[in-house]
Amino acid sequence: MFTKVKKLLIMELMTNELILRLIQLFLVFLIVWVLGNIFYHAKKNKINLKEKFWTGLWIGYLTDLLDTLGIGTFATSTALFKATKLIKDDKQIPATLSTAHVIPVLIEALCFITIVKVELPTLLTMATASFAGAFVGTRITKNWDTRRVQRVLGTLLIVAAIIMVYRMIVNPGAGMSDGVHGLHGVWLVLGIAFNFTIGILMTMGLGNYAPELIFFSMLGINPSIALPVMMLDAAVIMSASTTDFIKSGRVNWPGVLGIIIGGSFGVLTAAFFLSQLDINNFKVLIIFIAIFTGTSLLRSSAIKR
Repeated sequence: MFTKVKKLLIMELMTNELILRLIQLFLVFLIVWVLGNIFYHAKKNKINLKEKFWTGLWIGYLTDLLDTLGIGTFATSTALFKATKLIKDDKQIPATLSTAHVIPVLIEALCFITIVKVELPTLLTMATASFAGAFVGTRITKNWDTRRVQRVLGTLLIVAAIIMVYRMIVNPGAGMSDGVHGLHGVWLVLGIAFNFTIGILMTMGLGNYAPELIFFSMLGINPSIALPVMMLDAAVIMSASTTDFIKSGRVNWPGVLGIIIGGSFGVLTAAFFLSQLDINNFKVLIIFIAIFTGTSLLRSSAIKR
């Protein structure tokens, strides 16, 4: 009986390891596929990818380093694009952002799936739920008041950050459940529903980083588990949209190759930093991310359109 149970456990571990390797191979395939599309399009349309390479390099390094640490690329990249006059037509910003940052995001997913131990049912179901939410999101949110959603989400993130601060002050010695690497039962169902909702909100331009980190933190589970979940989902969504952006002709190509290379190094730098961060410092980082994201959303909701 003991031998049979042992064999079943070994088979389960081997199956999980195989699935994890397949996910990693899939991410590597997406990196090669996106790069191939970019170089093919550049050659076909005689685009000089070396143009403004060094400007793109430092922009990519800085923005994707901050993105891996929880500060999204949209605001930082847009501000630097305007400051350096890399993009003159604002209509080209969404397509350029997606095309330039998709490979660094794929590397983010590859890094954290490798570094962070997370149970496959949690990884696959929550990432799939978020992707499904994003897939149907545009139909659901087309009549939603963006400013109201920003105010609600921004307020909730700040309240959650305050609760985390209160817990740290009242019970500073309390740690996360480091031995837990996934959600089970009703908590997994809740996580799937939560990520489906986050996927819907992503179609309105709202990020998934801060909400997912807060979600795991409030459950008392090591929030680093959220990293591979949300990055896998973002990587797949961005890969799907980038192909259409490249074909659309709305990408501003000067600096893009530099952003890809610089951003990749930025991701690796941040991934090393996060892998060395202990849980208490990580909680402080999450509080900062939640407050920063929440106040940014409230500020955006106050801007008259």
